Amino acid sequence: MKNLDGKIYVESFKNIINTFLADCLALIGSWYVFYFLRFKLGIMPTEASQAPAELFLPAVVITVFWLVLFSIFGMYNKLYLTSRFDEILRVGKVTLLGTLVLFFVLFIDNLGWNTQNINFAKSYTLTYWLVVFVIVALFRVLVLTFEIHQVKRSGKGLHLAVIIGTGETARDIRANLERNKTSGMNVVGFVTENGMSKLPKQIDGVPVIGRVDEIRDIIIRHSIKDVIVALEHEDTEKLIKIVDDIDIADVSVKIVPGFIHLISGLNRTNQIFGLPLIEVMPDPMPSWEKFTKRLFDILISSIILIVTLPLFLILVLLVRLTSSGPAVFRQERVGLYGRPFTMYKFRTMYEDAEHRSGPVWAKENDPRITPVGFWLRKLRLDEIPQLFNVLKGDMSLVGPRPERQFFVDQFKKEIPLYTRRLRVRPGITGWAQVKWKYDESFEDVKEKTKYDLFYVENMSLRMDFKILINTIFTVIAGKGQ
Repeated sequence: MKNLDGKIYVESFKNIINTFLADCLALIGSWYVFYFLRFKLGIMPTEASQAPAELFLPAVVITVFWLVLFSIFGMYNKLYLTSRFDEILRVGKVTLLGTLVLFFVLFIDNLGWNTQNINFAKSYTLTYWLVVFVIVALFRVLVLTFEIHQVKRSGKGLHLAVIIGTGETARDIRANLERNKTSGMNVVGFVTENGMSKLPKQIDGVPVIGRVDEIRDIIIRHSIKDVIVALEHEDTEKLIKIVDDIDIADVSVKIVPGFIHLISGLNRTNQIFGLPLIEVMPDPMPSWEKFTKRLFDILISSIILIVTLPLFLILVLLVRLTSSGPAVFRQERVGLYGRPFTMYKFRTMYEDAEHRSGPVWAKENDPRITPVGFWLRKLRLDEIPQLFNVLKGDMSLVGPRPERQFFVDQFKKEIPLYTRRLRVRPGITGWAQVKWKYDESFEDVKEKTKYDLFYVENMSLRMDFKILINTIFTVIAGKGQ
């Protein structure tokens, strides 16, 4: 299966390259078409004129701008073949936004703000957008049509999938996917529910490859990218257990619509490919928002570190002079997708306090906390060094707080869907931090996990901004601990 999985990635990469090259041709071509409309046909009269050769460098610069914009908006993230209609809509939205950016950056700056120039720039911009939209959409539809033909003819480029369930629903889903190759999935086997004394060898010609309690091993062994849950009987606990077990990076979980009311607390669902499948907790942030969030993290962290440099040095001296030990405390935490990283904080406890007590929760009037550490925590100043973690990419300004491996291992066993927190970068502050107090018990962690999961499933730039504003008020009010 590993070789087959490699071929799938090769085919996916080929599709991306095909689309990228088509975009390059379309964008350069649209620039020359726009030139032809403006100067040769006189649709937009102008006093100046340019030779076609003089247009090459501007065409390259504009093309690079569009390619970067397309990348930011995830237009090369082709996990599945989309419909041609959806592709046209997507091209229309992104090209409209890009054209408006060019309008304000280039035209307004050059033409000034008088009414006559603005009206001319509007018609100029509208014409350019229509040219770019039509040509890029046409080229992309041609590439997509070619890809669809290739999939139908050879089945290349499909993701490997398994279906959990062996009843009529599971068989219908398998047959539907077989008829709809453009769904992007190739079912390699069925997975039975636990309790079956004897596994059938195959169902409708498709092999049965294991039981549901082996699902993680099955996913790894067969390089599975999609898991479809198609059980005959609705069982909330069973569904949550399955979703929790399949919480692996880059693996998508889908269910049949009959289960939709069972996961209403998971907040986000999407219909896939027009087939009767609902995706459980898809990636809530589009590519452009992820890019903007990361850019915002870098800019704000850099500004805060520069502005607070004198305060940073003062706090280093205060911590060093009032208790023995380093000013900055380093500790391994669990980050994105469970990867460990070293987190920085100003030390607020006496040296080796945790080595003596073991991993425990902080509590009110904790004797391990130094007098200076008490105020650092109350004003949340102990978190300032984590801005370096943000710059390194280990953390974000906003996200679930990172935990130690000891607690993560414990919580995974006792809190359903806890590992969903690991699907996003941990943060300096988060929804749980502005809505709940410091962890003092296991019950506190369970409550905060609800807030963390809500954030993970609803994260957006708007929500990040709201959390940052709440955090500022929390610091001003001295509500930290």
